[in-house]
Amino acid sequence: MKKTVPVDEAVGMVLPHDITEIVKDKFKGRAFKKGHVIRAEDIEHLKSLGKENIYVLKLGPNEIHENEAAQILATALSGPGSMLSSEPVEGKIAILAERDGLLKINEEALYQFNLLGEVMCATLQTNTPVKKGDDIAATRLIPLVSERATVLEAATIATNSSPIIEVKALRNARVSLIITGNEVFHGRIEDKFEKVLRGKLEQLGSEVISVTFAPDDIDTIAEAIINAIGAGADLIITSGGMSVDPDDVTRMGIEKAGGTDCYYGTPILPGAMFLSGRIGDIPVLGLPACGMFHNITIFDLILPRILVGEQIGREEFARMGHGGLCRNCKRCQYPVCSFGK
Repeated sequence: MKKTVPVDEAVGMVLPHDITEIVKDKFKGRAFKKGHVIRAEDIEHLKSLGKENIYVLKLGPNEIHENEAAQILATALSGPGSMLSSEPVEGKIAILAERDGLLKINEEALYQFNLLGEVMCATLQTNTPVKKGDDIAATRLIPLVSERATVLEAATIATNSSPIIEVKALRNARVSLIITGNEVFHGRIEDKFEKVLRGKLEQLGSEVISVTFAPDDIDTIAEAIINAIGAGADLIITSGGMSVDPDDVTRMGIEKAGGTDCYYGTPILPGAMFLSGRIGDIPVLGLPACGMFHNITIFDLILPRILVGEQIGREEFARMGHGGLCRNCKRCQYPVCSFGK
């Protein structure tokens, strides 16, 4: 049950919810916290925030306050690798990444959750790389008070679809780089791939255990891959030799080395000539020359998914066409951008 009292008559009353203050370009946050006892000196401040009346709450047995609701909802939504902020703020609880990794969202379950209307959850997009402590979602009850049954229904949707929100840890791969191309093998140009790929892999916690240079020869490329696996590599990355030129035979070398489920060609730019395959249980990625020129490519979208154990095939590639065009911004801010989303 809710009733209102004029703010001038509210001295000594307890606020039933946080009251927000917004100062354009300067501040947005709590001016008064739930539970605050209103003092005479608070009256003008409350009026400046547009508060002419204050709620007096007396909850019925079937009703629930926004703060309790937020706690129930956040707990149900949060899966492995995520954690809750310490308390509700303005009726909202943030969900944070508990570890570095790849954010995964059960999109259909989140849709069903939000269809209820009086509850909400907003998240970052699935497959976003995140760092420990990043905000990845937030949830709240939209009205101040609702029927408890509505909140419990939302929590049941989240629990039965668990996890709706998860941060998957990236495995620490042992990586072999096979850098192909006559121009590099014979020393006509300096290789630029190794430095770029080492940096990206080390940033994600993986280790480059070997680097092999191979000419544009199918047998030599296949032998290099087989030797790398024999030396303990559990992820093979080839660079170069992926275009339509007659000398570009890297993907044939992958197939000769035992590659299966090899999917060549994607609707992503940069990265249309990318390849994803496997040799036994070991992923093999074929990176075209765009990986040397562009700061961010399909490689950056696929690598974290490979490191959480996903297999990327034709269907996954096809879905990535929507959002698969990089804007090539002068100041790259990936992953805080639309690429791959």
